[in-house]
Amino acid sequence: MARDRQHGGDVSQAISRRSFLRGSGVGAASTVMLDQTLPQLLAQAQAAEPSTVGPQSVPVTLFVNGSPYPLLVETGTTLAEALRDLIGLTGTKVGCNRGACSACTVWIDGAPVASCMMLAIDVGERAVTTIEGLAQNDELHPVQAAFIAHDAVQCGYCTPGLVMAAAALVEKNPHSTAAEVKAAISGHLCRCGTIPHVIEATLDAARVRASRS
Repeated sequence: MARDRQHGGDVSQAISRRSFLRGSGVGAASTVMLDQTLPQLLAQAQAAEPSTVGPQSVPVTLFVNGSPYPLLVETGTTLAEALRDLIGLTGTKVGCNRGACSACTVWIDGAPVASCMMLAIDVGERAVTTIEGLAQNDELHPVQAAFIAHDAVQCGYCTPGLVMAAAALVEKNPHSTAAEVKAAISGHLCRCGTIPHVIEATLDAARVRASRS
């Protein structure tokens, strides 16, 4: 083997010893730094953890149709259940109760959401709008009026969710096309087969909304 001419030792052994000493020094320095920052890291981790609620009922305030509703709810209570059973707004219908039929659609800050898939405790201070709050000052929303004019209502069970989805689209885009209406209501199940009437009604309502803007 090659020898270190100055020290007469094995070159590979000398490199190994030097590497070990360097590594030990870096490791020691890292340990000191970790000891210094560990309390800070723990504090940051604890601050980032969400507060735990339950299993007992917790107080929440839902802001529905412009009014606050202080409630005491179990942590597993869905928004649909809170609206229907605790507040008494039964216009929101629960069909499948698993987000598949969209009958329970309401607005959260203006966006359509399946209320059976959201916990009441997760709503926070966001504004909830139900079918009961869509009309303003006893004047029907253009979508509601158009649903009546185009006979888009039969059994009526899926109607509130369809109205909320269609109205959200009209409010966002009063120049909606038939394809956009179909996309907006694509997750809504209607056993009565009124979807063609729903599309016609929504397009009619969009024209009314556009004329007012």
